Amino acid sequence: MSKKSTMAFLLAAAMFSQAEVQAQKKAAPTKKTATATKAQANKTQLVEKVTRKNGELVIPYEKYVLPNGLTVVVHEDHSDPIVHVDVTYHVGSAREEVGKSGFAHFFEHMMFQGSDNVADEEHFKIVSESGGTLNGTTNRDRTNYFETVPSNQLETALWLEADRMGFLLDAVTQQKFEVQRETVKNERGQRYDNAPYGLVYEKVSAALYPYGHPYSWTTIGYIEDLNRVDVNDLKNFFLRWYGPNNATLTVGGDVTPEQVVKLAEKYFGSIPRGPEVKDMKLPAPVLTQDRYISYEDNIRFPMVQMTLPTVPAYHPDEAALDVLSRIIGGGRTSIIYQNLVKTQKANQAGSYHSTSELAGEFTLMARTFPNQTLAEMEKELRNALAEFEKKGVTDEDLERFKASAEASFINRMSSVSGKTSTLAAYQTFTGNPNYLSKELKAIQAVTKDDVKRVYNQYIKGKKAVVLSVVPKGKPEMVAAKDNYTVDKSGYKAPTDQYAGLKYVKAQDNFDRSKKPAAGPNPTITVPPFWKQNLANGIKVIGTKNDEVPTVTMLFTLQGGHKLEAHDPSKAGLASLTAAMLNEDSEKYTSEEISAQLEKLGASVSFGSGSESMTVSVQSPVKNLDATLALLEERMFKPKFSQDDFDRLKKQRIEAIANQSTQPTVVANNVYSKMLYGEGHIQAIPDIGTVKTVENISLDDVKKFYQNYFSPSVTNLVIVGDVEQQQIMPKLAFLNKWAPKPVNMPAVAKIKGIDKTKIFIVDKEKAAQSEIRIGYMALPYDATGEYYKASLMNYVLGGAFNSRINLNLREDKGYTYGARSGFSGTEEVGPFTASAGVRSDASDLSVIEFMKEIKRFREDGITDEELAFMKSAIGQSDARRYETSFQKASFLNNMLRYNLEPDYVAKQNEILQNITKEEINALAKKYLPVDNMSIMLVGDKASIKPKLEKLGYEVVELDPDGAPIVAKVETPAAPVEADSKTKSKNNRKAKKVNGRVFN
Repeated sequence: MSKKSTMAFLLAAAMFSQAEVQAQKKAAPTKKTATATKAQANKTQLVEKVTRKNGELVIPYEKYVLPNGLTVVVHEDHSDPIVHVDVTYHVGSAREEVGKSGFAHFFEHMMFQGSDNVADEEHFKIVSESGGTLNGTTNRDRTNYFETVPSNQLETALWLEADRMGFLLDAVTQQKFEVQRETVKNERGQRYDNAPYGLVYEKVSAALYPYGHPYSWTTIGYIEDLNRVDVNDLKNFFLRWYGPNNATLTVGGDVTPEQVVKLAEKYFGSIPRGPEVKDMKLPAPVLTQDRYISYEDNIRFPMVQMTLPTVPAYHPDEAALDVLSRIIGGGRTSIIYQNLVKTQKANQAGSYHSTSELAGEFTLMARTFPNQTLAEMEKELRNALAEFEKKGVTDEDLERFKASAEASFINRMSSVSGKTSTLAAYQTFTGNPNYLSKELKAIQAVTKDDVKRVYNQYIKGKKAVVLSVVPKGKPEMVAAKDNYTVDKSGYKAPTDQYAGLKYVKAQDNFDRSKKPAAGPNPTITVPPFWKQNLANGIKVIGTKNDEVPTVTMLFTLQGGHKLEAHDPSKAGLASLTAAMLNEDSEKYTSEEISAQLEKLGASVSFGSGSESMTVSVQSPVKNLDATLALLEERMFKPKFSQDDFDRLKKQRIEAIANQSTQPTVVANNVYSKMLYGEGHIQAIPDIGTVKTVENISLDDVKKFYQNYFSPSVTNLVIVGDVEQQQIMPKLAFLNKWAPKPVNMPAVAKIKGIDKTKIFIVDKEKAAQSEIRIGYMALPYDATGEYYKASLMNYVLGGAFNSRINLNLREDKGYTYGARSGFSGTEEVGPFTASAGVRSDASDLSVIEFMKEIKRFREDGITDEELAFMKSAIGQSDARRYETSFQKASFLNNMLRYNLEPDYVAKQNEILQNITKEEINALAKKYLPVDNMSIMLVGDKASIKPKLEKLGYEVVELDPDGAPIVAKVETPAAPVEADSKTKSKNNRKAKKVNGRVFN
């Protein structure tokens, strides 16, 4: 859940736009139209038009208001043949009541369950089939729904959004309600109850805000409230808050304002206004003493967090508080990092300032190493505040903040979805889509005195909520004894807002049940690119992208974790070497480099993965020379100091040990070990094990860098607002990089799976089980069997409306999301089906997973599914090359796999010509249901007895993947789903995995 509705931390620039018509101030558009004449009230009103002049940093748009109060904002951008549609309702969890928490988020789920003219679960299918993607999110203050589709699908997207705004409730059934209730409970289990530190925000919110305050609970809600509500409560929530007068429709991309307004009038214009929605204003919480609270969790690192109340979003003091949080704990140069992390007193520490519509929170946090009490850590956080008082604010502090904020905003402008969502947020919370000008002024105007003033006003000597999170069974580690419990005595229930609500449907002069026809398919072209090889072996590929004034560079050095096969006893060496390259150089400390990069609005970072090491660079074009100078320093003059190594090694060992508290990580690690087998380097996590990292010395890091950091295995991708002839001379320093041969280790043979078995890793009392099912399948091939197998899997578990997700999530409510897919590399990669499921449905989930895989293998794909797959994947090309990151990924793939320039055309040809018979043959070949491993990480005591009845051999593993005990059961065949389940799941496949509700 995003707590920061404002973008003050992100937004900054030197210039801002002058609107052709002065932007509305705080007043909402509905108030303006209320004063219009009767004739005006019956027409769509153009409120303002904002254009870009003289290179200003502004998002051009036109804003309209329909007679029913719907605000329409249109941003025209023809750079890519795509369109982003966003409908934001000004309602979040802050509009809920005590005892009915979670409604806003619950209703977000229900909005994807069909409406009068869109069949059950068809919303996802229609968008996916059009080559689009979609989602919905909820936070404290708003709920938004959005699609990115090829531009010829604009009318379809608007038809879909209008249908659920005006024609939803008759399609809401008790059965859908019950299934989505289980899905939301699964989401809570996965993201809150079953996640380390998952309840921090819930605990702090309840202690910081008075009982009954709409921020005193979280957006996900409480389980007891979810269990208590019924479908009529949910319908009333829709009637109260989902009227067009409480919504903003924002459309950006390859459109014209006239086109969008005409369609908005057609599909949204007849929807009746809803009840009036007034802005809320509540006083900031007042704490008369420090409120100490605590809870025990399944964690390794004890944590203390201090939270103080500040100001709501768009408050004049917000920007200065953002700067303050950055100075105290926002990066390597911050006080908290230097005093706690650099000195190894804390494993992780920092501070941040978050704001929402009604309130803001200033937070300081530290996670200690094991067996440390939190009282001393709280003292250290308070000492950091005292140190700020002494040191104050420097000109450089302000310069760094403003430059990095400007760069963050520019990066956000790189996609049509980023620009559209920015306009939508400003309109929703200020009534002015062009509020950017005020944000920019506020950030650029912050002074040293402002930062000192807000510290004195909101932080110095103020009381805080102090939360301790300690490992289970260690209550003595808390910072201080709990002294606060929620006081309900002063609570007074609000006036009933739901009495007398009626559902009034729109009256149309057209047949809304007919899905709009798509316009002509947009022309899709692969970005033009250039290539150049350097004498030392570096392969360079690049393309010009002038939509934003930035340059993105990605170096990829073949090897990474794979090279550790030369000495597996030191696995994790590549990752640790990359971490060391992010530290001091011969000339600068890491803090000095970070400070310089922040002032440039740039970044240079090193990383390592299973197949390669990477160097990522991003810079504004105007600061590219200075950024490249820092890149050269970091790449070729690392200091490799003993102090940095000791600190990073300690942090790495602790991080590895901490993985035992994270079921998802345990599942992934054990699953990899099962698939690759003993002796294969990929059976060991990229970051190593405690034992292997303990074996690594600083000399090992130096030797790894000397032996394997070579241009002979390096690819470089460049995407940005520069031409080849401009950028290559600036990279002349790379020619001095001396090549050396890199000996890639022989690939260890992977043993096949003789028969399907179930493996269990115990996670005592876990509310959910993590499931992984699969086998080692195929190496990557852009136009061969791998690509074709991926097409085959699309409707099984790779699409929004996959069979697997339809079954486990939408039909059964066992999970928040389930999926399957192939993930090959140059050598080989697995087929994996996975989900986090309710613990009590672990055995049933295994049954349904295997049933769907087996049914697809035996019966194959339907004609309808084949047509859907071809349409969805074929039209998605419109979204493939929009951003610099997307272009860089595409070009990097070409170099990595030595692909021909026409490989995309060949893929499209394969896609369009592949037959039902080919798909079915691929399913039989690459879905070996009798030769897969089924692994679960969950509460053994509750799940094992049921799993033993499924007819598979059951083997217990420890968290490192080593067998504990093996037991063979004798049933003749795996249990099949009952007849009722079978008939239910033989319906057409319709819906989605991958919807992430925040």
